[in-house]
Amino acid sequence: WDRGFTWGVPGPRWRADDAMSPPHSVLLVSDFFLPNLGGVELHMYSLAQRLIARGHKVTVLTHAYGDRCGVRHMTSGLKVYYVPRVPVYNGATLPDIFGHSDLLRLILLRERVTVVHSHQAFAVMGHQACFHARTMGYKCVFTDHSLFGFSDASHIHMNKLLVLTLADCNHVVCVSHTAKENTVLRSGVPPQRVSVIPNA
Repeated sequence: WDRGFTWGVPGPRWRADDAMSPPHSVLLVSDFFLPNLGGVELHMYSLAQRLIARGHKVTVLTHAYGDRCGVRHMTSGLKVYYVPRVPVYNGATLPDIFGHSDLLRLILLRERVTVVHSHQAFAVMGHQACFHARTMGYKCVFTDHSLFGFSDASHIHMNKLLVLTLADCNHVVCVSHTAKENTVLRSGVPPQRVSVIPNA
């Protein structure tokens, strides 16, 4: 569990609010993004705009929404890749191991990504991005937005997937202290590796 406590190879932690830190190229990944409206979607958009305002390059990877497929540019130079994956349930895409690994690799290299940041436990694309990015040596952050139980079959399966994903992530972010406790219980991640950034 002590693997990946720092952002860089030995040295101080990289901080987004530190003016002395070099600019990064961040890839935000989730099944949920605009034009769909919701908490995760607006959180990711706001985070992207704040990181861009601090001088970082931000790219978003999500699935296609209707005829919205391909590359789109949004406010402040935010680049969004709408990849041709079909959502199967509640906006989430079909789970598979190698679903978009070739396209993800192309985007990571083209955009010169330094940090992969996935959002939402039900976002299959986020789990896959963390898995493939870590095998390629990229730093990964996972933001968990939800509270899950321990008795429902779907929650049990998502908790097992979360254990696998977070075991190899460099850092975990939760949107409340309650969510942090829930994520630590569900995944077994040490509390030191989990930060709370309220989104209220």
